[in-house]
Amino acid sequence: MSDILKRLSDEGVSIWLDDISRERLRTGNLAELVRDKHVVGVTSNPTIFAKALSKGSAYDDQVRDLALRGVDVEEASRAITTYDIRWGCDVLRPVYDRTDGLDGRVSIEVDPRLARETAKTVAEARALWWMVDRPNLFIKIPATEEGLEAITAALAEGISVNVTLIFSLERYGKVIDAFFTGLEQARANGHDLSKIASVASFFVSRVDTEIDKRLDKIGSEEAKALRSKAGLANARLAYALYEEKFGTSRWTALKDAGARPQRPLWASTGVKDPDLNDTLYVDELVAPGTVNTMPEATLVAEADHGQLRGDTVRGTYDDARAHMAALKDAGVDYDDVVRVLEDEGVEKFAVSWKELLETIAAELESKRAGA
Repeated sequence: MSDILKRLSDEGVSIWLDDISRERLRTGNLAELVRDKHVVGVTSNPTIFAKALSKGSAYDDQVRDLALRGVDVEEASRAITTYDIRWGCDVLRPVYDRTDGLDGRVSIEVDPRLARETAKTVAEARALWWMVDRPNLFIKIPATEEGLEAITAALAEGISVNVTLIFSLERYGKVIDAFFTGLEQARANGHDLSKIASVASFFVSRVDTEIDKRLDKIGSEEAKALRSKAGLANARLAYALYEEKFGTSRWTALKDAGARPQRPLWASTGVKDPDLNDTLYVDELVAPGTVNTMPEATLVAEADHGQLRGDTVRGTYDDARAHMAALKDAGVDYDDVVRVLEDEGVEKFAVSWKELLETIAAELESKRAGA
């Protein structure tokens, strides 16, 4: 049988799992995915942690100890989430060492309620970096306007960053500029640039969901013909921008100083529309030097019936631009789409964080009552 995931890796795509839980760590499931499914990284977000906390008893012992110590819910949330991330980093450490720091990375997100507050985001990034204390950690910072300064500031202090919630090409350009500025400041601060890493998480399926909704509302045959293609077109143009920006003299100077590029990461790659191929956002976004972070269902689907045919990004830029132009002609306002998606993304993660805190608060109270 063809090992599809190995072929994907050989094409230059790093396979990351978009999930983590104490149960997955405790049972050795994550280690098995690393060994058998070519998984070389892990991403997390507040929704993933809220889901993990709501199932099973894997967190009971730690929550009981936190309750006995009288820890408040905010600090308990950090203790619980950083415990999982630290464990995940240790599981992935051999990959980190084998790839000289390219992969083997595990991401934890700053409190999403701080997405519009630069100084607090930087303070939270420092705290998480200190608490996890692993070289293969990524701190996830959202690519809001306020987040751009925080990205630069964290990198300048030698903190590796996963920039998340990128939807627009314009914002992605600013993210890359923030990355360059952060590395330039890090170099001035005396940091070893070869030890600082970053990825830029460009969201895919959510773009299709929002644009398809608008196309359906327009309702014409021309509009219907444009459905479910914008996410790929947008991501492919992001890769074109990546090639352009990382071909400049500004990047060359940083590279000569030991820096490694900020890799594009395809996020939100689980298909939302059941009428679409469940491996669409993997098969159609194959390009060297990229990361694809997949929910487990997408990972399993790709391993089973992925349809790989080499690089499916380079050489598509003209068609991608034509598609985005056709969307505009049809009446889809791209700038409004990406604004709505960013606002919704920040809000959804904030809601998930609130649910996580409520779950932890209830568990703490239950353990205190039973003490």
